[in-house]
Amino acid sequence: MARRQAASAGTSANEAAPPPEKRRRVRIKPEERYREFVSKAVELFAEVGFDAGTRELAQRLDVTQPLLYRYFPSKGDLISAVYKEIYLDRWKPGWSGMIEDESEPLRTRLQHFYEDYTETIFTPEWLRIYMFAGLRGVDINARYVVNVETDLLMPMARAVRRELGLDPDAPIRPEEVELFWTLHGGIFYYGVRKVVYGFACPIGKEQMIANAVAAFLDGAASVMRGFAAEDASAPTAPSTRRRSPGSRR
Repeated sequence: MARRQAASAGTSANEAAPPPEKRRRVRIKPEERYREFVSKAVELFAEVGFDAGTRELAQRLDVTQPLLYRYFPSKGDLISAVYKEIYLDRWKPGWSGMIEDESEPLRTRLQHFYEDYTETIFTPEWLRIYMFAGLRGVDINARYVVNVETDLLMPMARAVRRELGLDPDAPIRPEEVELFWTLHGGIFYYGVRKVVYGFACPIGKEQMIANAVAAFLDGAASVMRGFAAEDASAPTAPSTRRRSPGSRR
């Protein structure tokens, strides 16, 4: 009898208990969701490359593809957002000014610039995405190279010209740009070996930069003087400007 009463009392208590509260969905602001999508896309492309698609990204985000398409209508839009996040937003406009600031010796300027620049790019996501983009023909590399040549290598060429007493305002030859790519590419590949391949580099980054800059500047002086001599001895092209009627000949 007592057991029945206890069971009956338990049943009544259960029936009287309020239903468990439904889990409330947390509403995420569109800008926060956008940043989350881009951040996860960076992780995905850095891990597996650009063969990954929006379906895999949606699975990792635990969202539907239609929701993802609301923010990125195509994979190209997603890649552009990743490019902005990794390459444009991390680019420092002051780098070109640092290179051409004559208040410090040239070697010191280049040392400081490359220390700061490599601090920015020597990360797994930066380097791995850059390499995957080159292998798959994604235009991230082509867009970025324009920035490097215009805002880094050409200022370096002008700075070295000033150091050598050459005309910094004369047109920069393609050969000069290629010359500075040898310095830039060598420093870049140190990061690839260390960060992407996981090799144990025998010297630290700062010493590597110092060695690369010193060796480059010592060799670049004679090469750039040779370019200047070639330009000076080249025949001047005749003027193609039209003369107005009655002007002197």
